[in-house]
This record gives sequence, structure tokens and C-alpha cells, in this order.
Amino acid sequence: MNKRQLAATIWRSANEMRSKIEANEYKDYILGFIFYRFLSEKEVRFFKEQGMSEEDIKGMNESDKEFVDFTKESIGYFIAYENLFSTWLEKGSNFDVSDVRMALTAFDRLISPSHKKVFEKIFNTLQTGLSKLGETASTQTKSINELIKLIRRIPMDGHQDYDVLGFIYEYLISQFAANAGKKAGEFYTPHEVSMLMSEIVANHLKDRKEIRIYDPTSGSGSLLINMGIAASKYIKGGNRISYYAQELKENTYNLTRMNLVMRGIDPTNIYVRNGDTLEDDWPFFEEGDIEHYQLVRADAVVSNPPYSQKWDPRNKKHDARFSDYGVAPKGKADYAFLLHDLYHLEKDGIMTIVLPHGVLFRGNEEYTIRRNLIEKNNIDAIIGLPGNIFFGTSIQTLIMVLKRERTETDVLIIDASKGYEKVGKSNRLRSSDIKRIVDCIRTRAIIPGFSQRVSKEKIKENDYNLNIPRYVDSYEKPEPWDLHSIMFGGIPNTELNALGDYWKAFPTLRAYLCQPISARYVQMAFSDIGQAVRDEASVISYKDSYGAAFADLQEKLRAILIEQYSTISAQAEEEKVTADIFKRLESIAVIDKYEAFQVLDNVWNQISADIEIIQTEGETAIMQVDPHMVTKKKNDKEVEVQEGWEGHILPFELVQEMYLTEELYQLQELQRELAALTASYSDMIDGLTDEEKETGILNDAGTEFIGKEVKAKAEEALEDIESDEIDALLEYLILPQKKKAEFVKAVTAVDWSAMAANKNGIYTKAVITARVKALRASWVFPEDSFEAKLLNIVAVMEQENAMKREIRARSAALHEKTKQLIEGMELERAKAVLEEKWITPIVSGIMALPENLISDFIARLVTLQQKYAVTFATVGERIESTESEVSDYVSKLRGDDYDMAGLAELQTLLGGGA
Repeated sequence: MNKRQLAATIWRSANEMRSKIEANEYKDYILGFIFYRFLSEKEVRFFKEQGMSEEDIKGMNESDKEFVDFTKESIGYFIAYENLFSTWLEKGSNFDVSDVRMALTAFDRLISPSHKKVFEKIFNTLQTGLSKLGETASTQTKSINELIKLIRRIPMDGHQDYDVLGFIYEYLISQFAANAGKKAGEFYTPHEVSMLMSEIVANHLKDRKEIRIYDPTSGSGSLLINMGIAASKYIKGGNRISYYAQELKENTYNLTRMNLVMRGIDPTNIYVRNGDTLEDDWPFFEEGDIEHYQLVRADAVVSNPPYSQKWDPRNKKHDARFSDYGVAPKGKADYAFLLHDLYHLEKDGIMTIVLPHGVLFRGNEEYTIRRNLIEKNNIDAIIGLPGNIFFGTSIQTLIMVLKRERTETDVLIIDASKGYEKVGKSNRLRSSDIKRIVDCIRTRAIIPGFSQRVSKEKIKENDYNLNIPRYVDSYEKPEPWDLHSIMFGGIPNTELNALGDYWKAFPTLRAYLCQPISARYVQMAFSDIGQAVRDEASVISYKDSYGAAFADLQEKLRAILIEQYSTISAQAEEEKVTADIFKRLESIAVIDKYEAFQVLDNVWNQISADIEIIQTEGETAIMQVDPHMVTKKKNDKEVEVQEGWEGHILPFELVQEMYLTEELYQLQELQRELAALTASYSDMIDGLTDEEKETGILNDAGTEFIGKEVKAKAEEALEDIESDEIDALLEYLILPQKKKAEFVKAVTAVDWSAMAANKNGIYTKAVITARVKALRASWVFPEDSFEAKLLNIVAVMEQENAMKREIRARSAALHEKTKQLIEGMELERAKAVLEEKWITPIVSGIMALPENLISDFIARLVTLQQKYAVTFATVGERIESTESEVSDYVSKLRGDDYDMAGLAELQTLLGGGA
């Protein structure tokens, strides 16, 4: 079972438990138990690193105080053998809910003092919620048993431990947010938004030796963790990042702590607090140590606070966080969160915060705060995000980037609302959208329709209103219509000028393609615009130049990815390859370099995952084949069963395309023939008249027939055979494959041997079947008769079934041959498959960009040509002709006096009457 299959299985489990608990509450149980297993297995690994045997580990309990203290000092906690997750599983039917209660109570008691802030009461939500799993101890035990058996299936092996858990963890949190609406969405920032904020921050923090990062509304902790991952790319050495987090709700505060620990962050670098960020300023002092009252500032602050939340602004005027800027109104705490973040920022730090658009233009107290932020030069950038991007709300949101001190005096405003992909009902930022924004922030580029640097003076002129449309015009202008072209035809030059980027890319194309009608209008010189564009010299030259720019890309990627996969950093290499692609595109007009980046990124995630496997498991993993496990229902329970094999890294389909081409081609030919045969069978059924369908006998599926006349002739010819046997055999001959098994089961109850003995051995099942088929072949009916149609249908069905059997057999043989080929494959041949899997999609995708561009350009030209192809005069002529035809038809109609009066008036309106 791979990670995604497992995550889906866990989600199904959540839905199945809805009778006991709400799906959104399920996270507290499943994630709590996942975390407990994580801690248990971490401790077992620690024991084994100390040289302990399995027997030694089984003897571990609290009585050995010296070793208990050593364990606590080393990993921060101690779990006795009887309380390990694996021990619960070993207990089988002897497991009881009391085992969980006892273990969680003991865990709280056996935490190292140095790790209290990370682990203390971390299982509170889980422990207090156990009673919800059933009214009695036995029902609670049953529910927990199902959960821990499910969690046991999570693949956790060596290097991949927390990565796998992290994937499942984030999947679950996103699922709960997506399915529980706004309430769950409060604690979850979509991964793409989190990555955007993190990359902006990481770029600012490059090359620092140590950093502190802070999220004052941490929720699940995913935003804080992603920021740490992004920043760690530029920091040498481990444990150089300190994580500060505060969260109001206890259960989500526990999620933050679990998530941080499970991602491999050293607990000594974790500073977390359960509290109200606006009411209890923090980080100011360690919990319980108010005498050491020292302000803690962070190098980076990120947050996604609840939008426009109510708060209590009383007695906040002299609060150091707000005194220099103003106090946010009680009905909208957005600026209160922002000022808290800014207060805890180092002078050379950076912060990003998600806010609703209202903060850009609302008045009163918020106007005052906004004005002060502008005057003090704190706002660095504003990024308008696409709508419907957050779970549970369609509210328009933005990311504001702020600094305490900065050299620039302008504000970079970005309208990124149109860059996204649609996923279900939600919108999602693509990797290319994220990179486009991050690059724009880094270079502070002015891009028409996307970004603008706005001076402080300009903002003052607009009375400190920062509403994005005031500064960035991303409005899609309505399609123009030229009155002269409508009346007389021709394409206006003004509309061709709008395609200016294309004309620059193909400098001689416009003169070649367009014939002037007048100074302002042209017509196309070719009827086939597409062919004319592709044949034009500057277009051919453009494609040649593009091809030359990327001529060695495949070779370069092979040298990096195939020859160095054991040592390279996939993440670092993606940045290098991206820079290389962007450099190659510098001399190529029109092509959007971020489209090329998206092509690269679409494949790179798979490359990165494969490289991680090779680096952790060795080159032999390339030639490894794993059981292909699928989930199926058995006795109303979902169980995992093996269904063939799959490559650990090398896809079966790709290996077949490269090295088993003949076998694959033959199989595909058979599949095409079967598809054609199935279509002809459907056509034959559809060709029967309703009367013929009534005459025929429908089988269980309601789609296949045998005629009564055919049956009667068979009974007459085989009158010495019992009619019920004929019924069964005739049904057998036309049954679809899945029904034949039922027939075989039914006829095994007949003593065919006895029948054969009684009737001289001539009535065995095989003989009877053969006789019926032979007899049917001898029947002669008129070609268009109902009987002939039915016999043709039966013949096609038999051919179809035979073909399906052959396809199954060939598929199984090809599958087995592929398995053997991969397992015995030489490394160089395996590398060729890797190249086809990793590199070919990148190169082919990038090489397709010019053709995509040219096709889009041609489509625009054709649309423009068709737009003015029919003039108003032509439309008028067609209307006049149609009116004349209708008038002529009306003149031939006859009726009574009232009818004729009405027809006369109609002719007058049509212009054909007197």
C-alpha cells in the first residue's frame, strides 16, 4: 500500500466511525495514535542503538530508574515495554481501553523536565475523548482496536519514517478542513499558500547562520514547518532554526506540537504555548517564569489568523504592540494580529500574514493603523490571491509582506488573482504561480497587469487606500468591435496590433499574411491561415532557434540526473535546472518561462521521490518489484489483497513500451479488435426491432437474446434430450463470461457420468454442447430473418468471449515477463528507463511550447478573420432573401376571410404585400 492509498483508507475509516464521533473529531484520535506509535518506535530504535536485544527491551519498565532517567535525558520521555504501541498489538484479544489510559497517564509522568514544554499533556485531547468511542469499555476497546490495527499498516521504515507520517498527517488535516467547512479551515493553511509565504520569507533569510521563526496563530503548525523547510535550504548544518508557536485552542495546539516533533525537529528548538495571542502577549517570557521578562523577537513571522475576529480592545492603547500605530476595532482584529506580528519581528526580519481585502480600504481605526504603517515604511508588498483558495470560505484574501526596517520607500502591489488551477470546487496555486510571485517580490519587477511599485506619495494621494485595482489594472478589456469592418469587411489594424508580441517574435509574418485594403484595414492573403503561418520563414526560423537553444537539454539532464542520482540534492538541482532553462529562454520571445517551469515541476516531484529511494535503499531498488496491493471488500470489511506486481521505481508500462514492444503491440491489437467487436455487437442489438425484441427471450443482463423459434427448432432436433437441459445449454451458449461460472456451478449437480452410462455415453456435457453448436451452424434462415440475426449475435458473443480469454492470458503473460525483465535487468538498461521516465517528459513538454504558442496564435487569427467575414450588407441580403421566400410561401396559403386578412398583414411586414 502506498502513501496515498493509505491516506484514503484512513479517510474511509473516519467516515465509517461517524456513528460514534464527528468526522472532524476523528483527527484527534487518528493523529494522536499515529503520534504515539511514532514515539514508541523512536524509543525502540533508541534502545537498539544502545545494543539492547529484543529480550532486553521486553524487560524495560519503570523499576530501572537509572535507565529510565538515561532514556528521558536522551529522547525526552520514557515508555515502558508494556505501554508500547507494538505491545498493544501483541495483546490481541487481551487488549483493553484501560491499556491506553494507563499508557497515556504514564507518559505524562515520565517526561524529562527539559522536554515538558513539548510533551506535557500532549495526549490530553486523545485521553479525554476516549469515552466518546462507545458507551461501555468493551465498545471503546473495539473502536480503538480497529484504529490501532489500521495505524499498524502505515509504512514506517528507517529514513522515511517522518516523511511518510508527514504526508498522511497533512492529507488528513486538509481533508478535515475541506470536509468540515470554515470551522476546520480556521486551523489549516492550504499547502500552496503556505509554500508561497515560506518561499518569500526564505529568500529574505538567505545565508543566515541561525534563525528564529514564529507563528502566533499556529493551528496545525503546517505553515511554521513549511517556512522552516524553505529556510533550511539556505542554512548550513542542522538544528539552526528555533520554532516559536502559540495557539488558542488546546486540541490544535497539540497538533502543532505533534507536527513539529514528527517532522524531525529537535525538541530543544521548539517553543510552544497554549494561549490567547492578543490577550497574552508572547513570546515575552517562558511559561511560569515571569520574572525573566524579556521580549523575544523573531527573524521571520508568518501567520494566517482568523479573519475579522471580534476581540477586546479595552486597555490596549498603551500596549507596546499597538501604542505606535493604533488599536484595531473590536469587531475586526485583523490589524491587531498584524501589529502583534510586527512587534515581535527583528529589525532586519520579514513577516507575511494572510488577511481579508477589507484591511486595504476600511476606515476609522483601521485607516489610522494603515496610514501609520505606510508613513513608517513597514509595508513591503501586497499580494492579492485568487478567490476560493481557502477551505470553507470564498472570501477574497491577500498576503501582506512587512518589515520593521527597509531601504525601499515604495510598496510592491501584485494582483495574482488570475493565476491558479481549478481543483474541484476550489482554486489552487500552481508551482509556476508561486514562483512567478516569489520572483516578482525578489526583483520588485513592474509587470503590466500583474505588479506595480507604488510610491508613498501616490498612496497619500489616494488617502492611504491600498485597494489593489487602484494601482494594478488587471481588468480584462471587453472584445472590441469595429463598425467599419462590420459594415464593409476587412480586419482593423488596431486589433492586429493587440497581437504585438507575436509580430515581434515573427517579424516578417504580418507583411506575408496580410494584404492592405486601406490604411486602417487588411484582409488575409491565404484561405488556410494555419498552413500559411507554419510555412512562413520567420516562424520556421523561430522554431529552429528554439530547438537550437534546447538542443543539449536531454544530454545535460542525463548527465545530472542519471549519472549522479546517488549523490545529488534533488531540491538544489531543480533550482539549477530552472535557472538554466530560464537563461536559454532569454533570447526567445513570447514563450512564458513560467510555463516551462511548470513542465519541469510537474515531473520533478516524481524524480525527487525516486532519487530519495535510490539514495536511501541503493541502486538495487531500481530493479525491485513490489506486490501491487489493492483494497477490496470482503465480508463487509475492506482488506488488502495482492493484484499482480508493480515496479518499485520502474513503471511496468514504460518497460513494456521500451523492451517488450512486440508483445505489447499484439496485445493492443487484440484490444482494438475486441473494442470493434463489442461495438458491432451493440449495433446488432440496436438493429433489432421492438417486435423482434419482444419475440426474443432476454437474459438476466437484459441485453442478449435467443429467439423462441430457435429454441423450438433445437428442442425438435434434440427431442431425446430433456428440455430443461436444452434450456440450460442454450442459456450457457449466450451467457456473458461472468454468468457462465454460475451455470457451471448449477450443472455440476447433474450426474453427467450416470447420464452418459444410461444413454451410451453420448450425452456428456461436452458432447451435448458440441451437438448444439453443430446443429445451430447447420440451421439456414433468410438473411434478414429474426433467427439469422440472433444466430449472428450469438456468434459474435462467442467470438467476444474467446477474445477476452485470449487478452487475459496474454496480459498475464506480459505482466509476468515484465516482472522477470525488471528483476533481471542490467543497470544500464534500467538507467535508460529512468531517462525515459524522468527526462523525456521534461524535454518533450518544453519542446512542445513553441507549437502550443503558434497554435494559439493561429486560433486568434482565425477567430479575427471569422469575426468580420460576414458584413452587415451580406446579413441584410440574406434577411431580404429569406423574407422573399417566406412571403412567396405565404402567398400560396388559403383560408377563410380572417385567415387571409392575417396573411395579408404578415406579407406587408415581410415586404411582399401591397
